[in-house]
Amino acid sequence: MDKPKKKPIIGILGGVGSGKSTVAAEFAKLGCAVIDADKIAHKLLNKKDLRKKVVASFGKVILDSAGKIDHKKLADIAFADAGKLLELNEIIHPLVLKEVRKLIKQAKGQKRVKAIVLDMPLLAEVGWAKRCDKLIFVECKQQLRVERTKKMGIFSKNMLKIRENFQISLDNKKSIADNIIDNNSGFSALAGQVTDIFSGIYG
Repeated sequence: MDKPKKKPIIGILGGVGSGKSTVAAEFAKLGCAVIDADKIAHKLLNKKDLRKKVVASFGKVILDSAGKIDHKKLADIAFADAGKLLELNEIIHPLVLKEVRKLIKQAKGQKRVKAIVLDMPLLAEVGWAKRCDKLIFVECKQQLRVERTKKMGIFSKNMLKIRENFQISLDNKKSIADNIIDNNSGFSALAGQVTDIFSGIYG
C-alpha cells in the first residue's frame, strides 16, 4: 500500500488588504483546508468568559447595542496604543493558537484534504512561519490595498500604516517567502498563480 502523502502546511503572508483571504479561498478550491485566524478570534470574542476579560481591559465602549464586542471599535483602540495591543494579544492569542493547532490536527486526519493553509494576519509575528512547509507572500501596492480596505469599510490609509507599524515589515516577510503572488492585476491572474504554485507544492 502507498504511504499517505504528507499534507504540507502553507502559510500566507502579506500586508493588510493585500488579498491573503482571496488567495486562501483559491487554495480551498484546490482541495486545501483553510484555517482563518481572524474568524477564530471573532468566534472566541463572542464567548462569555473571554468577552468579560476583554471588556474589563478595554471598557464597555467596545460593545455594540446588543452587548457584543464591536471588532472595529476594539481594533481601533488596540492599534492606537502598543500597550493595549499587547494586552489584547496576551488575552486572545494563546486561545487562537490552541484552536489553530486543533484544526491542523483535524485536517491532517481528513483524506480529502490535500494541504493546510494558514490565513493568519500575524503568522510571522507569533513565530508560526517556522511551522509551515511553504510560505507565500501576497504582493500588492499600497495604493491598491488602501482602496480595498476603504471599499470594505475597514479603515483609511493612516489606519493601515498604524496597523502595519506593529507588524514585521513587508520586506522581511517577502524575504522569508518561498513563493510570491502578484496581486496588482485582476482576479484571474491571481487564481492562475495560485494554481501554478499549488501544482509545484503538491504535484
